[in-house]
Amino acid sequence: MNGLTGIPNSVIRMAVFGVGAWFLAGCSNESPNHLQGYIEGEFVYVASPLPGAVRELHVQRGAQVKVGDPLFALDDAAEKANRDEAERRLAQARANLEDAKKGKRAPEIESIEAQLHQAKAALALSEKEFARQQNLFKSGASATRDLDLARTAKAEDLQRVSRLEADLATARLGARTDQVAAAEALVHAQEAALARADWDFTQKRQAAPQGGVVFDTLYRAGEWVAAGRPVVALLPPQNVKVRAFVPQAKLASIRRGDSFRVNVDGVSTPYQAKVSFISPQAEYTPPVIYSKESRSKLVFMIEGTFEAADAEKLHPGQPVDVHFGK
Repeated sequence: MNGLTGIPNSVIRMAVFGVGAWFLAGCSNESPNHLQGYIEGEFVYVASPLPGAVRELHVQRGAQVKVGDPLFALDDAAEKANRDEAERRLAQARANLEDAKKGKRAPEIESIEAQLHQAKAALALSEKEFARQQNLFKSGASATRDLDLARTAKAEDLQRVSRLEADLATARLGARTDQVAAAEALVHAQEAALARADWDFTQKRQAAPQGGVVFDTLYRAGEWVAAGRPVVALLPPQNVKVRAFVPQAKLASIRRGDSFRVNVDGVSTPYQAKVSFISPQAEYTPPVIYSKESRSKLVFMIEGTFEAADAEKLHPGQPVDVHFGK
């Protein structure tokens, strides 16, 4: 007993087998060059990788769009704020890098230069005093202590001049190499963060990746859309195909690229199509072991494509008749 329908399973199996037998019997009575088929559409579902409420819907069902035409926009306030923050952080990192490459500010350098001039003047005076004390010591007019004091003062002034000269050279240099490298790495990191924030911002607006007809709009303005959920379904003309089921005996005579005719109800002139795909697997294989009798029941799906102008006139789900040969 089937738990869903209340009908015995044996009855269901007999009914399914009967429908399949009827279908095959109907096919066997027709010409092997005449097949039944239908139009199939492979839709392009356009979605945003980020969630948000639909702010703008630029298209309606049935509209024709070209590549790049705007389709919809989601609320992007948060992404815009993140992008603005990333821009400011990048500006700060670049400013820090430029500052690290520079020396001290001009007033600071001028202050060190003034101190150096003063120290040199003091050194010149201490050198003269030391020379005077040496002469006085040689003549016996000066004590050893006075000569030692003059020598010490001269040495101190000389050291001060050397220190200020080193300070001035350092002030004119930038930061150390490691500090500059760290500042450059931070700039690169902030550039990557800005690129990601800008990508997130642009993903809230989606344009048509292919030209075609808007088959359906799945959300309305104001509705919340989860990440990755399609909002618009497109049907490009190259994605309109015809499908038919070929008996196993006829399969060997069909090759990829072969032309065939497709008749549509209400249209006097048949459409021309080309075989684009032949399924490697059988669509209907009831017996467990293939025999000569059962091989005639095997059917294989084929697909055919149309010219763009013809594809725009066809509709998915439309039943058609397929004719091979004359």
